[in-house]
Amino acid sequence: MKAVVRKGSDFTLRKSIEMREEISGRYQSSSLFRLQQRVRDAEGHRRISDLEVDHDERGDVPGWVLVVLMTTGLVTAIWTIAAPRLSAILRNSLDAMNGIR
Repeated sequence: MKAVVRKGSDFTLRKSIEMREEISGRYQSSSLFRLQQRVRDAEGHRRISDLEVDHDERGDVPGWVLVVLMTTGLVTAIWTIAAPRLSAILRNSLDAMNGIR
């Protein structure tokens, strides 16, 4: 009976170690872990620019350019469609204000 318990506890221990290693591997591949490593490395440097910048951490420039261009296009399209109506609303409001005097 004790041998069965021992085997079960060994199995549980091995599973626990495997899970801990898997979690550790996932954490080490995360951006938070890389940031913490860079901060630890930066403690010995006077300036952060002395550090090597990882190629994958430079940002998503094409994505931001696409977002800016699409936003500009949407604003231009909406403005083109709404400009005559907005002008009419403003003109009517100003005429109403002139009529109060």
